[in-house]
Amino acid sequence: MIYHLAFAADWDAAVTVGSYRISGRGMTLESEGFLHFSYASQLPGVAQRFWREPEAPVVLLVVDPALIGLPVVAENTSGGTELFPHVYGPLPVVAVVSAAPVPVSASGELELPAVND
Repeated sequence: MIYHLAFAADWDAAVTVGSYRISGRGMTLESEGFLHFSYASQLPGVAQRFWREPEAPVVLLVVDPALIGLPVVAENTSGGTELFPHVYGPLPVVAVVSAAPVPVSASGELELPAVND
């Protein structure tokens, strides 16, 4: 499985049209050229770096790569060595096996559930 944090409203909109096109917080497929995902071990770091103090409710999308219909490319686009999964196209909503609300602590940190690769 691969994982993606999303604003609940963006996910709800995707469900109505059948595909999700938000790359990350404040980024779209069109602006980035791909969608950002994480492996389970990377999720806490992504939440810490990019999702502190969210301005709206957040959901965790659990995605089955076999259902996407596009390759999942493991790469680092920011010059580091850690490889992150990316998808160069919209995410079909049928590839999302669960979308669970993520609570936010009083200090603004996401309280992620336990996940597995």
